Amino acid sequence: MQPAAIVQQLRADERLLTSSSGAAFTAAARDRQRLIRLAGPAVLRLDPADRDDLLARRDLVRLRAKTPPRKTPLRLGPPTPAAKLLGWYREAQQRFGVRWQLLAAINFVESAFGRARSASVAGAQGPMQFEPATWRAYGLGGDVHDPHDAILGAAHYLAANGARTDERDALFHYNPSSLYVDAVLHYAHRITHVRYAFAEYYAWTVVKRR
Repeated sequence: MQPAAIVQQLRADERLLTSSSGAAFTAAARDRQRLIRLAGPAVLRLDPADRDDLLARRDLVRLRAKTPPRKTPLRLGPPTPAAKLLGWYREAQQRFGVRWQLLAAINFVESAFGRARSASVAGAQGPMQFEPATWRAYGLGGDVHDPHDAILGAAHYLAANGARTDERDALFHYNPSSLYVDAVLHYAHRITHVRYAFAEYYAWTVVKRR
């Protein structure tokens, strides 16, 4: 698919996302996910309005290339309803001063809002992917696999590492990779500035790594 055609279809999907709901919204969101996966550098040059998604995708592809392949199949399950997640992100923001959009972006990158159920190759667990020692220190006595507890634990950990004033540095403590940090911040930026972005990401599917 030619870059100009990808940009044209992205624009059409974005118009649908602003004006539709239900199955039509989901179809447009998933088509946009497909196009972002197809897009290369030429699309980014033609389409700076979609730079957050295009750059986040590029960063995550590069990050995954550095990660050892999974030795067991990825387990998947249904996510927590979006309205509950939003409530828990906002609860964590109120309690720890970490903005909800950042927590949503982490939840999205780490587990596709809880759809991905397997531990990482490094042993991190749960919808916010905590290593056991970090969870013991910051998990507030909760269950690492419970999405409410995991979101609060992530906010606690980020706040303890200065997220109120320096999100980039706090994220680097969460995952010491500039590629990871940049990807999360791109998604958080789009969730903040595009009204339907959180709902769109929630509609995306999990694409298993080959």
